[in-house]
Amino acid sequence: MKDLGNRRQFLKTTALAGMGVGLTGGKLSAISGLNAPSNKVVVAVMGVAGRGRALAESFARQDGSEVAIICDVDERAIERVSKSAANHQDKMPMGEKDIRKVLERDDIDALVIAAPDHWHAPASVMAMQAGKHVYVEKPCGHNPREGEILIEAQQKYGKVIQMGTQQRSDHRSIEVIQMIKEGIIGEPYYGKAWYANTRGSIGKGKVAEIPSWLDYDLWQGPAPRVDYTDNIIHYNWHWFWNWGTGESCNNGTHEVDVCRWALGVDYPTRVTSSGGRFHYDDDWEFYDTQVMSFDFEGGKNITWEGRSCNGLQFYNRGRGATIHGTEGTVLMDRDGYIVYDHDSNEIKRNMKDEQSDQLNTVGGGGMTDVHIRNFLGAIRDGESLNTPIDEGHKSVLLCHLGNIAQYSGKTLECDPSNGHIKDAALMKKMWGRKYEKGWELKA
Repeated sequence: MKDLGNRRQFLKTTALAGMGVGLTGGKLSAISGLNAPSNKVVVAVMGVAGRGRALAESFARQDGSEVAIICDVDERAIERVSKSAANHQDKMPMGEKDIRKVLERDDIDALVIAAPDHWHAPASVMAMQAGKHVYVEKPCGHNPREGEILIEAQQKYGKVIQMGTQQRSDHRSIEVIQMIKEGIIGEPYYGKAWYANTRGSIGKGKVAEIPSWLDYDLWQGPAPRVDYTDNIIHYNWHWFWNWGTGESCNNGTHEVDVCRWALGVDYPTRVTSSGGRFHYDDDWEFYDTQVMSFDFEGGKNITWEGRSCNGLQFYNRGRGATIHGTEGTVLMDRDGYIVYDHDSNEIKRNMKDEQSDQLNTVGGGGMTDVHIRNFLGAIRDGESLNTPIDEGHKSVLLCHLGNIAQYSGKTLECDPSNGHIKDAALMKKMWGRKYEKGWELKA
């Protein structure tokens, strides 16, 4: 690679300068000469059978970025996405199925993670331990403890780590959040978030022969081993506790994060959840219908309503949030916002001309591009991260707590300083997970 020695020195320098970026989000002074062509950020993308393809293509499109490796346990996905990424850059990425081999390379600067949820935290920690920066899709962890471990690892290794809640980088969302802070709806006290889809049944899976194109053992990685069945891969793992985190963390994280951002709250004092798996009788272990509620200090509350199998929309939107204050309400989604006064009169609007497909979370788009540019800017120039890992963890934790409340059938009383469950027995049972031997997670 041209000027590799200079590029490595540049990345070593920016890694040291960026040690505070992941947690503080603070603006760091730009370092002169970082935008030279030799200073490109070289990335590997892990998990490209779904969302990872859009991320690989976006990273390949960005100035000062190169996708060098496509990593996946599905050899078909490697071939497809290597070709699609090559359409946006000069070089064809290499293919590799084992993330451990990828992280041994000293010519990789950052790891982009869109593998299944049970891989998010382990791969992130492994990457930071290997000296790589990290862009990880939500949820940042499979369980509450993993989010805490990511924060510990960021503090220990000083790498840039951004979570993929891309609405934090949307200019319309940033604009209206600032207006909320300035009092356009008075004092905000309640955020209502929702997600509605029409997912079908996943049926009753049968133990089957592992396909020749799949390394199933490596796909399971840190998770305790379970026999391969014919209704898990590539998407339905979301609905199984061993690998996934349910609809609340899969999609709820985005709008719960928006509500928390708008209300200016961190950890809850109380969490409740009601719902169940109502629509189909199949192997789905999580909930197709769920209403989670989070109370915070200062008299503030967030609710999220998820309906995975009944797509009736709110406000003609399959997903979104309303922020309610003492003087009005803001309706906001990925297309923009509308502000209403206390009498429900519209007083300000900034929406896209055409409504987008709000339920498409696999594809890319402008919001993804901007979020990725923010990540690259943090590495290259010390730019403030829009979703540093401590902020990402707080939003993901809310959704984990909602699932724990639903699973246990209990109202959770929580410590507002860190979100820990005050019920010691439940905390011990649900805060972390068991790992496959040899894959234990440590910062």
